[in-house]
Amino acid sequence: MKISNPVGKLGEDAAAKYLFEKGYKILERNYRPKYAEIDIIALDPFESTMVFFEVKSRTSNSFGTPIEAINYFKLKNLFKAAQFYAITHPRLPQALRIDAVSIEVKNNIVTNIEHMENISG
Repeated sequence: MKISNPVGKLGEDAAAKYLFEKGYKILERNYRPKYAEIDIIALDPFESTMVFFEVKSRTSNSFGTPIEAINYFKLKNLFKAAQFYAITHPRLPQALRIDAVSIEVKNNIVTNIEHMENISG
């Protein structure tokens, strides 16, 4: 799937690299069932948990931080998509978690990456 937003593409690539370097095994990127998109799906290196990542990239905080852009409805759709993925991939761990990765970009350079675990509570 092609991302039309260059800042979003830069952010997702940076997030995938960051997670890989932390030991996550990337299973899929830009998974898109009918009702949502999951940016990155990976296996947690320390737990038997499948992790679904929402990546938010911003060039400024004028309209809020990247994490603030993940509202209740987005989270609800992410959870539905994660459950669907788990059902259709029964050989993977059934423990699920939704995390967020916040990417700040200035002049097409990633200046900050923040990983927040278990944003669904």
